[in-house]
Amino acid sequence: MITLPPDYTPSDEEEFMNPLQVEYFRQKLLRWRADLLKEADGTLASLSEGGIHESDITDRASVETDRAFELRTRDRARKLIAKINMALLRIEDGSYGFCEETGEPIGLKRLEARPIATLSIDAQERHERMEKVHRDD
Repeated sequence: MITLPPDYTPSDEEEFMNPLQVEYFRQKLLRWRADLLKEADGTLASLSEGGIHESDITDRASVETDRAFELRTRDRARKLIAKINMALLRIEDGSYGFCEETGEPIGLKRLEARPIATLSIDAQERHERMEKVHRDD
C-alpha cells in the first residue's frame, strides 16, 4: 500500500503512471464514487417518500418534473459509477492512464479533468469525428 503525501499532485516531471500517480487517481476515483453513492442514497430517500399528494395540478406537474429529473440524475450517476468501477479495474490490471486505442499515455491534464477517460485526446477526437460522419447519414 502506498501512502500519498497530503499535498501530492501528479506532474509531468515524473514517470507517467508511477505508483504515486496510480494511487493518486485510485483515491480520486474512490472519493468520486463515494460521493455519487451518497447522492444516490439521498435521491432514493426523496423518491421513496411516497406518492404525489398535491391537489393543485400545477404543483403535481412540478413534483412530477422534479421526480423525472431525479430519476435521470440517478441514471446518470449509475452510469458514472459503472465507468468509475471500470477505471478502478484498469488500475488493478495496469492499463489505467493509457489510451485503449493507441496504448499511448492519455495525459495527466486529461485524467485530472476526466479520471474515467479511456482515450487520448487525439483518439477521442477521431472517435467523435467518426460518430458525426455516421450520424449525418
